[in-house]
Amino acid sequence: MNLLSDLLYKAGIEEVSGDTSILIEKVCFDSRKVEAGTLFVAIRGTASDGHQFIAEVIAKGAAAIVCEEMPRERFQAVTYIQVKNSSLALAIIAANFYDQPSEKITLIGVTGTNGKTTIVSLLHALYRQLGYKVGLLSTVVNRINDLEIPATHTTPDPIQLNALLAKMVDSECTHCFMEVSSHAVVQHRVSGLQFDGGVFTNITRDHLDYHKTFEEYIKAKQGFFDKLPSTAFALVNADDRNGKIMVQNSKANVKTYSLQGVADFKAKILESSFTGLMLNIDGSDLLCRLSGKFNAYNILSVYGIAVLLGEEKLSVLTAISTLKAPEGRFQRVESANGVIGIVDYAHTPDALQNVLATIQDIRIGNEQIITVVGCGGDRDKGKRPQMAAIACDQSDRVILTSDNPRNEDPDQIIAEMKAGIPIHQQKKVLSVSDRREAVRTACALAKKGDIILLAGKGHEKYQDIKGVKHPFDDLQVLEESFELC
Repeated sequence: MNLLSDLLYKAGIEEVSGDTSILIEKVCFDSRKVEAGTLFVAIRGTASDGHQFIAEVIAKGAAAIVCEEMPRERFQAVTYIQVKNSSLALAIIAANFYDQPSEKITLIGVTGTNGKTTIVSLLHALYRQLGYKVGLLSTVVNRINDLEIPATHTTPDPIQLNALLAKMVDSECTHCFMEVSSHAVVQHRVSGLQFDGGVFTNITRDHLDYHKTFEEYIKAKQGFFDKLPSTAFALVNADDRNGKIMVQNSKANVKTYSLQGVADFKAKILESSFTGLMLNIDGSDLLCRLSGKFNAYNILSVYGIAVLLGEEKLSVLTAISTLKAPEGRFQRVESANGVIGIVDYAHTPDALQNVLATIQDIRIGNEQIITVVGCGGDRDKGKRPQMAAIACDQSDRVILTSDNPRNEDPDQIIAEMKAGIPIHQQKKVLSVSDRREAVRTACALAKKGDIILLAGKGHEKYQDIKGVKHPFDDLQVLEESFELC
């Protein structure tokens, strides 16, 4: 239990009504989880406004309320605290409740459109191999050392986030590597945390259903670097033209990495195949088990982070050579008759372009590239024709299918994707809205040596249809389809 006054430290209080010397047993922003002794923080969200539930949570025994607008009716037994921004206050209160766990661990945040999951997953594996106790917060899974904890969001809410960091501290973790989404920055999920380093991978079109414009999306990512302290480093991909913008207002010690120009950390691709990369990193040759130019960037950033954190270069390079890509990131499987399957999370135009460019670079003959791709429902509609156009431009055959349609009609999503396909390329396109059937169709079309790309879902084990998550695993469906064909 914590004193309410301690929890409110630096929370941006504007007005207090009631006693702040009371004990608080729980902090909560979900009215359904409120119990006796809870401090309830009323958040104005996209779907609902927590202020509407103040009376309800008081009836459940809430001891204190943090809000942006004081309720007209107040109860003497309840303490009310008015703040300017409830989301920001929640992040600071959560950090106070768990005794500032981010200050007791080396915390590195990775942001950008693509590469976040791969980088933090590789860092976790690298540091475990180097003998450290380490935490991981990612889209795929959260880890405390080797203990897996299911992930529900790219970046958890502030209460979950600080609770996980506190468990890492209790488990004697020295480092935590975490993805930082643009939503998390704007919604103050990472406010109140002390980062020792931040990494920028790249930025391309994504999440415009939320941010509305690309400029706002850039500003959201930039906000993470604006808040880094002078004691932290900011490692930036110098080959992305927005890299300089990310750190133009940052107080952090800026470092760069590049495959193309002058940078603090440099790499060159010597060889590339479906089984891996031969790289030269800062003068040393290195054979890696990850494929593609985009993974060369990921590997180089991992190397740069480790060196900036004081690790010995040769030890880092030796360990990196043994690492493999996380689940659903350019994951390769081969059929009995020699068809190659690639499962990848590519769900943005840039990510799809990168994966298909990698396959184009690696293929050695007249193998067909057969791409199975869809777009998620209730998300940025503007990228749908772009995704289809890229798939057609870089593939021999394309099957447009369902991704996570959510509350939209899959056939309507496919129709919007088709709008991006030039007339001369339409003959190479099939539309199969049932994703399982689409994968089977791709396998039936493939001959020995051909390459099937299943794009968009990667590690996910479900399809979100009308609010229900139905079991669906791209890799499993692909392997089953290989056996049938």
